[in-house]
Amino acid sequence: MERQVMIEPDVHDESSEPQRPPAQPVAGKPDDGFTGPLLAHDASDEMRSRWESIQTRFVDDPSSAVRDADELVSSAIKRLSETFANERANLERQWSQGKDASTEDLRLALRRYRAFFQRLLAV
Repeated sequence: MERQVMIEPDVHDESSEPQRPPAQPVAGKPDDGFTGPLLAHDASDEMRSRWESIQTRFVDDPSSAVRDADELVSSAIKRLSETFANERANLERQWSQGKDASTEDLRLALRRYRAFFQRLLAV
């Protein structure tokens, strides 16, 4: 008789949570470029597909599945880190281009930093 092992989703398992739509600009406010998804949809879809494969393989090869899960999580963290580092560099480049930045330029930079910071805390 073949033994089946079920991996129950925990409260943080994305497959058990409803999909969130990408963040939308607030009506009447310009899109600051820092409100969209953290990863491109194709990258997110690829990672979800890899996760489903890993979870399915757990029954036949638990050790390998856990090792692959570790690698996938590490890869996801690395991609998020790169995304935030690139966005921060863009922000810094925007406000630090000259010493004569207007108050309006600095206000817009602060709004972008706020949006960036809110996304960072939402992870």
